[in-house]
Amino acid sequence: MAWMSSGSSNAALIKSLASHGLITSERVKNAMLAVDRAHFAPAAPYTDSPQIIGFSATISAPHMHANAAESLLPFLNPSARILDIGSGSGYLTAVLANLVGPKGKVVGIDHIQGLVDLANKNTAKSESGRQLLESGRVEFVKGDGRLGWKDPGDVGDGWDAIHVGAAAKEAHPVLVEQLKAPGRLFIPVGEDSQYIWIIDKKEDGSVVREKSFGVRYVLLTDHPGKE
Repeated sequence: MAWMSSGSSNAALIKSLASHGLITSERVKNAMLAVDRAHFAPAAPYTDSPQIIGFSATISAPHMHANAAESLLPFLNPSARILDIGSGSGYLTAVLANLVGPKGKVVGIDHIQGLVDLANKNTAKSESGRQLLESGRVEFVKGDGRLGWKDPGDVGDGWDAIHVGAAAKEAHPVLVEQLKAPGRLFIPVGEDSQYIWIIDKKEDGSVVREKSFGVRYVLLTDHPGKE
């Protein structure tokens, strides 16, 4: 019923997603209400479909952002550290930051500097977004997300959750390695046939992989100009 979940405003969009069961948690609902998608999608921001944002990238449909947030929610605790790979427009990065609260941190990583700049620009369009950036609760960096990310000088022991916003050829082992125990990876995998995989690292370090549902994402690739 995702195609029925559009709205005429951000509030109407979120209400529609909730009424169709695509948002089930009040925490996710409030986090998405707090981030106006119009600041991140250049056209038809409240339509439940992907939107082109430039640089051969898209912002995913709102129902996919809702699904990712709901899936990661058990790991989005206060002070949690989250990595958002293929952060693109910066929208979900901001939503995740609202979910982990003022003691948490979310790093959005993209391999195209233009998208890093775009995410910073989009996030800074609102006062709350500017506060996220100025406080360091949200940071956008340039890098190859397939390798994960380690903050320079960071003494942390990994990520509580990792979200991947583009389809990988495989669930890269390094991403699982960078998860805390416990931690969760949400990643679309595949090229012609794609599925969301939920990969959990348990407290004892064991790893459980669950193939979830079929999707269609842009591919997680090198910079278009890179040989």
